[in-house]
Amino acid sequence: MPVVTWDHVHLRSPDPEATAAWLRDILGGEIVRAPGRIDVNLGGARIFIAPLEGDNAVSPPPPHPHQGLDHFGLTVKDIDAVAAELKAKGVTFTREPTTIRPGVRICFLRGPEGISIELLERDKKYA
Repeated sequence: MPVVTWDHVHLRSPDPEATAAWLRDILGGEIVRAPGRIDVNLGGARIFIAPLEGDNAVSPPPPHPHQGLDHFGLTVKDIDAVAAELKAKGVTFTREPTTIRPGVRICFLRGPEGISIELLERDKKYA
Protein backbone atom coordinates (compact mmCIF):
# COMPACT_ATOMS: atom_id res chain seq x y z
CA MET A 1 0.00 0.00 0.00
CA PRO A 2 1.22 3.55 -0.68
CA VAL A 3 1.96 5.84 2.23
CA VAL A 4 -0.12 9.00 1.97
CA THR A 5 -0.52 12.16 4.01
CA TRP A 6 -3.01 15.02 3.66
CA ASP A 7 -1.83 17.91 1.56
CA HIS A 8 -4.79 20.21 0.96
CA VAL A 9 -8.48 20.80 0.35
CA HIS A 10 -9.29 22.85 -2.76
CA LEU A 11 -12.28 25.21 -2.81
CA ARG A 12 -13.70 27.35 -5.60
CA SER A 13 -15.23 30.67 -4.72
CA PRO A 14 -16.64 33.70 -6.52
CA ASP A 15 -14.84 35.76 -3.86
CA PRO A 16 -11.67 34.00 -2.63
CA GLU A 17 -10.72 36.98 -0.44
CA ALA A 18 -14.04 36.83 1.42
CA THR A 19 -13.82 33.05 1.80
CA ALA A 20 -10.28 33.29 3.17
CA ALA A 21 -11.29 36.13 5.52
CA TRP A 22 -14.18 34.04 6.86
CA LEU A 23 -11.89 31.09 7.56
CA ARG A 24 -9.47 33.46 9.30
CA ASP A 25 -12.00 35.50 11.26
CA ILE A 26 -14.34 32.69 12.27
CA LEU A 27 -12.08 29.65 12.62
CA GLY A 28 -8.67 31.23 13.24
CA GLY A 29 -7.01 30.22 9.98
CA GLU A 30 -3.86 31.92 8.72
CA ILE A 31 -4.05 33.49 5.27
CA VAL A 32 -1.05 32.74 3.06
CA ARG A 33 -0.65 34.68 -0.16
CA ALA A 34 1.35 33.73 -3.21
CA PRO A 35 1.33 35.29 -6.68
CA GLY A 36 -2.12 34.75 -8.14
CA ARG A 37 -3.49 32.68 -5.26
CA ILE A 38 -4.71 32.71 -1.71
CA ASP A 39 -4.50 29.79 0.72
CA VAL A 40 -5.48 29.34 4.33
CA ASN A 41 -3.63 27.21 6.86
CA LEU A 42 -6.32 25.83 9.16
CA GLY A 43 -5.76 23.35 11.95
CA GLY A 44 -2.71 21.83 10.30
CA ALA A 45 -4.29 21.55 6.85
CA ARG A 46 -3.98 23.78 3.82
CA ILE A 47 -7.03 25.07 2.04
CA PHE A 48 -6.47 26.36 -1.49
CA ILE A 49 -9.10 28.85 -2.63
CA ALA A 50 -9.38 29.32 -6.37
CA PRO A 51 -11.52 31.95 -8.07
CA LEU A 52 -14.28 31.07 -10.47
CA GLU A 53 -12.84 32.19 -13.77
CA GLY A 54 -14.39 33.77 -16.82
CA ASP A 55 -17.95 33.16 -17.85
CA ASN A 56 -17.85 29.45 -17.04
CA ALA A 57 -21.12 28.53 -15.45
CA VAL A 58 -20.88 26.54 -12.26
CA SER A 59 -23.43 24.38 -10.58
CA PRO A 60 -24.85 25.49 -7.25
CA PRO A 61 -23.90 23.46 -4.19
CA PRO A 62 -25.95 20.26 -4.06
CA PRO A 63 -28.64 19.79 -1.41
CA HIS A 64 -27.78 17.74 1.65
CA PRO A 65 -27.28 14.81 1.68
CA HIS A 66 -25.60 14.10 -1.62
CA GLN A 67 -23.01 11.80 -3.15
CA GLY A 68 -19.40 12.93 -2.96
CA LEU A 69 -17.67 15.19 -0.46
CA ASP A 70 -20.18 16.03 2.25
CA HIS A 71 -18.22 18.15 4.74
CA PHE A 72 -14.91 18.54 6.47
CA GLY A 73 -14.45 18.13 10.20
CA LEU A 74 -12.37 20.07 12.70
CA THR A 75 -11.58 18.99 16.25
CA VAL A 76 -12.14 21.53 19.03
CA LYS A 77 -11.90 21.63 22.80
CA ASP A 78 -15.06 22.60 24.71
CA ILE A 79 -17.45 22.44 21.78
CA ASP A 80 -20.22 24.24 23.65
CA ALA A 81 -18.02 27.26 24.35
CA VAL A 82 -16.76 27.28 20.76
CA ALA A 83 -20.33 27.07 19.42
CA ALA A 84 -21.40 29.98 21.65
CA GLU A 85 -18.45 32.06 20.43
CA LEU A 86 -19.25 31.32 16.78
CA LYS A 87 -22.94 32.08 17.25
CA ALA A 88 -21.95 35.45 18.73
CA LYS A 89 -20.09 36.07 15.45
CA GLY A 90 -23.27 35.33 13.49
CA VAL A 91 -22.37 31.85 12.25
CA THR A 92 -25.34 29.71 11.17
CA PHE A 93 -25.52 26.22 12.65
CA THR A 94 -27.21 23.44 10.70
CA ARG A 95 -26.95 21.06 13.67
CA GLU A 96 -26.57 22.20 17.26
CA PRO A 97 -23.95 20.59 19.52
CA THR A 98 -25.11 17.10 20.40
CA THR A 99 -23.68 13.89 21.79
CA ILE A 100 -23.71 11.25 19.05
CA ARG A 101 -22.21 8.52 21.25
CA PRO A 102 -20.51 8.45 24.64
CA GLY A 103 -17.50 10.76 24.60
CA VAL A 104 -18.17 12.31 21.17
CA ARG A 105 -20.00 15.61 20.63
CA ILE A 106 -20.52 17.22 17.24
CA CYS A 107 -22.18 20.17 15.56
CA PHE A 108 -22.36 21.46 12.00
CA LEU A 109 -22.13 24.99 10.71
CA ARG A 110 -22.56 26.62 7.34
CA GLY A 111 -19.30 28.02 6.04
CA PRO A 112 -18.63 30.31 3.09
CA GLU A 113 -20.20 29.23 -0.21
CA GLY A 114 -22.52 26.90 1.73
CA ILE A 115 -19.71 24.56 2.76
CA SER A 116 -20.72 22.23 5.58
CA ILE A 117 -18.18 22.19 8.42
CA GLU A 118 -18.34 19.77 11.32
CA LEU A 119 -16.86 20.61 14.69
CA LEU A 120 -16.24 17.68 16.99
CA GLU A 121 -14.95 17.09 20.48
CA ARG A 122 -13.80 13.66 21.57
CA ASP A 123 -13.24 12.61 25.14
CA LYS A 124 -9.53 11.74 25.50
CA LYS A 125 -10.34 8.06 25.94
CA TYR A 126 -11.99 8.02 22.48
CA ALA A 127 -9.35 10.08 20.65
